[in-house]
Amino acid sequence: MAPALAKVSVQTVPTTYPKCNPTEMLGLLVLLNSHKGSEDVALLADDLDLEIDEILPSLEYAEVLQLVKVTEGRATFTDLGKRLVQGTIRDRKGIIREQLRRTTLFRTLLRALDSSPEHCLSDEQLGQIVSFTTAPADEAVQNIVNWGRYADLFRYDAGQHRLVAVLRAAPGRTGGNRPPPTGGPTSRGGAPPAETRSTRSRPSSETAEAPLSGVVPILA
Repeated sequence: MAPALAKVSVQTVPTTYPKCNPTEMLGLLVLLNSHKGSEDVALLADDLDLEIDEILPSLEYAEVLQLVKVTEGRATFTDLGKRLVQGTIRDRKGIIREQLRRTTLFRTLLRALDSSPEHCLSDEQLGQIVSFTTAPADEAVQNIVNWGRYADLFRYDAGQHRLVAVLRAAPGRTGGNRPPPTGGPTSRGGAPPAETRSTRSRPSSETAEAPLSGVVPILA
């Protein structure tokens, strides 16, 4: 049985939550960039052949992540937003990862994952956190998982029905001038070892990531 989340309370969990998925928000930001970084919201909606209400969830969450500012119906990039759209996919994920960490919702989830002995949360525990928000449970969980997966903060193990933290190597533990290990198998002729470990954690084949049923596909 999974341990209870004793530290979670109504006071620590926010009501702000993503009402869009990463693909929707990033698509809107790319469009805004094509308008030189500033445009009337109504015109952006018209370009997408959508009603204003249909793009508001993406626009609102871009504001939450401090990527755009909306003033008198006009959306404009912040400096961080400009960096995001001009960056590589890796840069974009890194920026979104750090901005998500600043939000109370994701900070609460990451603390709960970190405090768990196995760095995971059951469906019940995740639902407990979401239940303290004003979010519709099914929609919120789908979007939360999508954002966490996109930013490499956590993944969803469908076989075990749990959210699993993506653990990262501590700075300074890889690379640099670290001498080769002694006493272990090495390649002949001074060649580099056959295997090198990535500094970025990846799920093993035994716990291959499987998305929630109905999770919206996201950008690579």
